Amino acid sequence: MPDNVCPEAAEHSVRRKFLSAAFYAGSSFLITAVNKTVLTTYRFPSFLCLGIGQMIATLVILYAAKMTKTIQFPDFSRSIIFKIFPLPLLYVGNHITGLASTKKLSLPMFTVLRKFTILMTMVLEIFILRKTFPKRLVYSVVAIVLGAIVAASSDLAFDLEAYTFILLNDAFTAASSVYTTKNLGTEGLGKYGVLVYNALITIVPTLMASALTGDLQKAVTFEDWVKATFIFCFLMSCFMGFVLMYSIVLCSYYNSALTTTVVGAIKNVAIAYIGIFVSGDYHFSWTNFLGLSICMSGGLAYSCLAFNTKAPGRNSAQEVKIQITEDSTGRR
Repeated sequence: MPDNVCPEAAEHSVRRKFLSAAFYAGSSFLITAVNKTVLTTYRFPSFLCLGIGQMIATLVILYAAKMTKTIQFPDFSRSIIFKIFPLPLLYVGNHITGLASTKKLSLPMFTVLRKFTILMTMVLEIFILRKTFPKRLVYSVVAIVLGAIVAASSDLAFDLEAYTFILLNDAFTAASSVYTTKNLGTEGLGKYGVLVYNALITIVPTLMASALTGDLQKAVTFEDWVKATFIFCFLMSCFMGFVLMYSIVLCSYYNSALTTTVVGAIKNVAIAYIGIFVSGDYHFSWTNFLGLSICMSGGLAYSCLAFNTKAPGRNSAQEVKIQITEDSTGRR
């Protein structure tokens, strides 16, 4: 199948949908653990520089693959900026707020509050991609969000700054997922073009931001650069940053932005369950555990519906439809 074919234009096999979703879940699980090790265990002072390392890894790997003719993507031109916009801005916001919230929140509570990304993604798909959803999928999404609310209500370690970061990260992630899906159908870009030029356009302003805030200086003078274990974890985080971005694009290509988000939510609940037993910064309560269980039930229900049924037609009586009027310019 051509690389620039819009995912909406083709029917993909259940096997490809499931494998791409599993690949994304596994990648997301690993990078969350590695980032937590770098930022919390080793106390690396700059999440911005960690994000820059992940962007550099993406560019190096994909350009090397292009030079060996393993993959193809278009050469840079001025039109690329207009084709991919506003994805780079969303990518920067997603990186910064995501790494900041990873550093400030306990791992289980981080995964709980990430559930609000699902509702935001559904709303954006309705308004931007003009999608409609069967009621059963909507109910499963509501169950996931309800479980998150129940779980978060027991958090005794409330941190306003951390919660602000995570909610902003939810919004950036939702918008990034939807616009990634939209740009996959843009002529001439394709999966690899989206990844490369997303990283290329955003790396310069992120580097400037890290220099102006003093984060770059803190990262350069970080004392653990002499430790081989830290260097390994840092490089692994950079590599996994590329793997995660590729898995997100792949899952969105074969499934949808919403399915990608829900898969991430199921993975996060699994991490939260693990954190109950192995994380030292988790405050156990039955309310939180009940909320996690509701989240998992809703996520599994969504997965069963998404992977075992075809996308419904626009005229289905079971769909939840939202009418959006055109503005004076004729745009939707």
